[in-house]
Amino acid sequence: MSLRIKSLFLFLIFIASSVFAAPAQKSFSDWQVTCNNQNFCAARNTGQHKGLVMTLTRSAGAHTDATLRIDLGNMTTTVVKSPPIAQQLLVDGEPLTLDLAKWQVTPHHLKTGDADAINSFLDKVVNAGVITLAQGPGTISLTGLKASLLFIDSQQQRVGSETAWIKKGDDPPLSVPPAPALKEVALTNPTPTPLTQTELNDLLDYGSWRMNNSQCSLDPARREVRVFALSDDKALLMTGCEAGAYNIVDLAWVVSRQKPFVARQIRLKLPFTPGSGNTELELMNAGYDETNKELTTLAKGRGVGDCGVATRWRFDGQRFRLVRYAEEPTCDEWNASSSWPTLWVTK
Repeated sequence: MSLRIKSLFLFLIFIASSVFAAPAQKSFSDWQVTCNNQNFCAARNTGQHKGLVMTLTRSAGAHTDATLRIDLGNMTTTVVKSPPIAQQLLVDGEPLTLDLAKWQVTPHHLKTGDADAINSFLDKVVNAGVITLAQGPGTISLTGLKASLLFIDSQQQRVGSETAWIKKGDDPPLSVPPAPALKEVALTNPTPTPLTQTELNDLLDYGSWRMNNSQCSLDPARREVRVFALSDDKALLMTGCEAGAYNIVDLAWVVSRQKPFVARQIRLKLPFTPGSGNTELELMNAGYDETNKELTTLAKGRGVGDCGVATRWRFDGQRFRLVRYAEEPTCDEWNASSSWPTLWVTK
């Protein structure tokens, strides 16, 4: 094959592979990995880690944009009584030596974006069993790490290239497809005219009528009608409908701001298929971010809110379109909803 034809062939592969990246979230023994629609991937250890967690992230494309961090306690938790971790990491019981000049070091947090440091670290641990601390609790199980890294290599189409973490080859970095173009969900009216007091009162009355004529089991004393301006002629109307121990399912409508009211119930549909297999999303613990003009949902996996699904949606003048989808399947008190791994992002 001539160089010219080969170059054209690689270019066509780039075009085909960079149009769309299917989000994916997998578990491999004691590790979970998430790759979003930009082929940005994040992996971390789960299981009985006792607060010691290693996280790897990597962007798509030829460049080596990756980070590796080891944390004892998350970024909102301080483990006061534990000594600094940099000098007491053990891999299978043996000291794990780091070139700390290439790391950002604080007592309980280590982070590096240096490609050589990351590769050197992975070479030392990828076939090992466990990372522990010489003093104090904390366990990073390495069972599943290699499979997670191979999954990232495969998802980002690095297998066989010099940039692969596991199955390296001779293909140059530029053989790796770039990230797909970032989708945009534009606001048609970022500064809608505020609701007048008359509009607000009329819409609240209409919302109360809607609420009382909906087949909902939520105690009427706990139901609340909320109204927000979406555009100069449309409003968002929300009310609670069903309740569990820590989740409330809401109903919502796009409503004309003037009488006679014309309402259309909001149904949220994902542009991809998540692990649950369900592309229809309930409005769980719904809210409206008036600063960013986005409808939000938060489906908690349990009461403390350390796992579940968090989404953001933007009104494009006709319907709400997904802006951000984050999911944390592991309930281990590690991440707050703002830090859950993303499967869908936009600009």
